[in-house]
Amino acid sequence: MSLFDRLGRVITSNLNDLVSKAEDPEKILEQAVVEMQENAVKMRQALATAIATQKKTELQYKKNQQQVATWQERAQLAISKGDETLAREALIRKKPFAEALNTLEIQLQQQIEVVSNLKRDTRILEGKIVEAKSKKDMLKARANAAKAQKESRDLLSGIDTSSSMSAFERMEDKVMQLEAESQVAGELEGGASVDEQFRQLEAGQDIEDELAMMKAQLPGAEPSQAVLPGEEGQSGSSGDTGIDIELEKLRSELKDN
Repeated sequence: MSLFDRLGRVITSNLNDLVSKAEDPEKILEQAVVEMQENAVKMRQALATAIATQKKTELQYKKNQQQVATWQERAQLAISKGDETLAREALIRKKPFAEALNTLEIQLQQQIEVVSNLKRDTRILEGKIVEAKSKKDMLKARANAAKAQKESRDLLSGIDTSSSMSAFERMEDKVMQLEAESQVAGELEGGASVDEQFRQLEAGQDIEDELAMMKAQLPGAEPSQAVLPGEEGQSGSSGDTGIDIELEKLRSELKDN
């Protein structure tokens, strides 16, 4: 299992633990991103250490490589001069450097692979952090929207709409009553209505007729004489006579009724 796989399992385990212990999505997501950033810091530190170790191994490798080359040249020089004893001594000195060189070569290859894997995993983790931040903002927005919608529904469910509508109906009836009272008050202040005026006029006419009848029944009262059409010239001007005739007709009609 690679370091990144183990890191992913740790992050998943911690996130599941947070989910089981907490209920606030914002805090869970924020904590998850914080842990990923902390792990990214540790990975960058591990990468820096691995690179430093690789460079140190490379220096040791080059140093031993130079020593092997130096003692090899000395052994060849001694042989060329016919000094086998000195040549053998040079080869004996070369041997530990050659053995160390082989070991360092294996270590260097391993360290190069470790550094390469750490670089790859660091890039992947940093990419996942960017993705996690984006998802965190999106999920936080969705969580806030869901929370607001839930609060709105809870608020609406807590309102007694039937009693509220009943209150509106009562207020509407009261307003209509006030409007009717205001209209009646306006009519009273502005004088009698047209119907009332006619009723008063009709009542007054009955009284006038009754008074005329009472006057006619008084002793010594002279009956009113109608003006005949042939007598129009004797009663005054033709215009006044026409009016008098029309008035007399109205009186006659009222008496007949």
